[in-house]
Amino acid sequence: MLKTLFLVRHAKSSWKHPELEDSERPLNKRGTRDAPIMGQRLLARSLVPDLIVSSPAVRALTTAQLLAHEVGYSSPAIVVEDELYAASSQDVLAIVSGLDDRIQVALVVTHNPAITELANWFSDAPIENVPTCGILTVEASEWHRIEAATFADFDYPKKR
Repeated sequence: MLKTLFLVRHAKSSWKHPELEDSERPLNKRGTRDAPIMGQRLLARSLVPDLIVSSPAVRALTTAQLLAHEVGYSSPAIVVEDELYAASSQDVLAIVSGLDDRIQVALVVTHNPAITELANWFSDAPIENVPTCGILTVEASEWHRIEAATFADFDYPKKR
């Protein structure tokens, strides 16, 4: 059975409070609206993640929590991976390649530019920018072979 990986760029964040550290910026209204919508789209595909991993940034973790709620994620916790905050595309692949093969569906919430770089790694068509709350879906035979994954889908809030 193929492994499914959802790579998610965090939802739209707020710049309303310039005194906040970058990692502390919350979602704005659009972000809190878009994340549940994208969670509903994931649920419609009947692929509930066995594992959700998120950057520790407030905007990423909140996105992960909103998605988890919508898809009925029943695992006790979202795994916070500090390395995802300033991760390169290779860092993200390294984290995913270390996942337990008993996990069939994983969802990772992180940041640009890594998400857009990964979109272009997996897609045959160039993707200029993965918008906020965009979800790239790839499939692989095993997590340690994630670099050879097959592009399956690319969805984002304004697509439909």
